Amino acid sequence: QVQLVESGGGLVQAGGSLRLSCAASGSAFSSQAMGWYRQAPGKERELVAAITNGGSTNYADSVKGRFTISRDIAKNTVYLQMNSLKPEDTAVYYCAASRRPVVAPLLPVSWGQGTQVTVSS
Repeated sequence: QVQLVESGGGLVQAGGSLRLSCAASGSAFSSQAMGWYRQAPGKERELVAAITNGGSTNYADSVKGRFTISRDIAKNTVYLQMNSLKPEDTAVYYCAASRRPVVAPLLPVSWGQGTQVTVSS
């Protein structure tokens, strides 16, 4: 199974930016789609953004126009560029990988450990 390790989380002020990275290892050619989920305390986990190897994307309405997902297949890495951050974006962000080339919905089989994003007002 593919192993995923996230990085790039931290504490930022409202209006600031962060770039999350997710490095994949193990089954180098098994993932056909990858994405980012987030979960805040007391709330359900939600899909933030996802992308197929072919470049199809899916974004949550709450982040459209602010977040951008990208994937470098050669480097086995997926990114989430987060701009114009809001306090409601505060959550643990998880990277996920799917063996199926669909993003609506994403069907994860592997998960990263999560990275904390905190946005202050």
